[in-house]
Amino acid sequence: MKLLVTENYETLSQITADIVLMKWAESRRVNLALTAGSSPKRAYEILADRLKQVDFDQSLAHFYNFDEITLKDQEYGLTMQALTEELFLPLGIEEENIEVLDSKNYQAYDQKIAADGGLDFVLMGIGSDGHFCGNLPEFTSFDYGVYRVPMAPEDELYKMIDESSPHTPGEEMVTFGPQTVLAAKELVLIANGEKKAGIIKQALEGPITEDVPASVLRLHPNLTVILDRAAASQLS
Repeated sequence: MKLLVTENYETLSQITADIVLMKWAESRRVNLALTAGSSPKRAYEILADRLKQVDFDQSLAHFYNFDEITLKDQEYGLTMQALTEELFLPLGIEEENIEVLDSKNYQAYDQKIAADGGLDFVLMGIGSDGHFCGNLPEFTSFDYGVYRVPMAPEDELYKMIDESSPHTPGEEMVTFGPQTVLAAKELVLIANGEKKAGIIKQALEGPITEDVPASVLRLHPNLTVILDRAAASQLS
């Protein structure tokens, strides 16, 4: 594991953007799975600016959403809606370069990834409970590939989505499981802010356990963790 501790969130974002750009600029097909959310937001803004300054065949990059939460009466789920707004539209990603994971195709998605040449790069955040992608402590097994998590109105996950989204949650979430992520060639985990310091310490220095799903990422031979000083403040 390579650990990079940056002075602040802006520097973290610049480094993250440059790492993604270097993967994207390789002169071959590159399969990328990039997270949505607050942590990478500034990195994607920087990446959009970087793309205006470089000249390479952007069509070689293919993008895979690594989880999806279904929404009732919506064409796309929560993750695809967020990625479209935060990444695909600002960066001008063509529809044919977006490899959608959803509740209809998840059972064959590991095979699809393999047929496409495997994942080259996965960029992830970490939740306050230690989850990565959609791998929540109460549902995850380290043996899982892509899998489905059912949702019902009484579930905490359903309630959280219902409170944070203007749309009604559907009946399921699908996600890359630990085995799918660990099969990728390169992983990057980013976190910022003091609120992530406690879980970062557990994930990077505690036992490797399904109670802290992100701890399993330490088993990957090519993992880079990028933190600002606040997120790294509890590491020994």
